[in-house]
Amino acid sequence: MHLTIKLLANRHPSFIARTVFVKNNDVDDACRLVNRILGKEGILEQYRLTRYYEKPFQTRRRVNHEKCKAIYNEDMERKIQFVLRKNRHEPFPGCH
Repeated sequence: MHLTIKLLANRHPSFIARTVFVKNNDVDDACRLVNRILGKEGILEQYRLTRYYEKPFQTRRRVNHEKCKAIYNEDMERKIQFVLRKNRHEPFPGCH
């Protein structure tokens, strides 16, 4: 048993610290919690990307798309936050 845990700890250190207690035999909530934790930490995304071999041109295309998407999302979030501001003394600053 100790050897198995030691081997598992070397290969998958991120899975060792994920212990979720099940309250009142509610396994569905516990599974949702584990999925949320794994999703936030990017483990599910890493698993999805490494399941199959990705050719180098596909990797370049995916990485460039992710960069462009991140820039676009940042700009859109900034614009949305600007539009949603309320109760300002001057509703449209800069437009006189």
